[in-house]
Amino acid sequence: QVQLVESGGGLVQTGDSLRLSCAASGRTFSSSAVGWFRQAPGKGREFVGRFTWSTGITYYSDRVKGRFTISRDNANNTVFLEMNSLKPEDTAVYYCGVDHLDGRGFSSWGQGTQVTVSS
Repeated sequence: QVQLVESGGGLVQTGDSLRLSCAASGRTFSSSAVGWFRQAPGKGREFVGRFTWSTGITYYSDRVKGRFTISRDNANNTVFLEMNSLKPEDTAVYYCGVDHLDGRGFSSWGQGTQVTVSS
């Protein structure tokens, strides 16, 4: 139904900023909530933040609150994750997912983009 493509990852230093993008095709985000998650090697997928398209409401994990911000570009059907004050512990593959608000939770996922923060 919806295809998601993450981009913008790379190698940065501690304290740097990075902007990730999640672009959708097939469907728009208009009736959904969009989430950002991350997964470090050997660990499960960790919740980072969530944005509900219809209301504009966002909330974040305590691990990133105050450092990360989710925003959107309506014209290009894209959601961004602005990451500031990056730490080595932020190193992970970052994924965007879509909750279609049908009671199933997040059910559509992109392939991820690697973020590496050097110490």
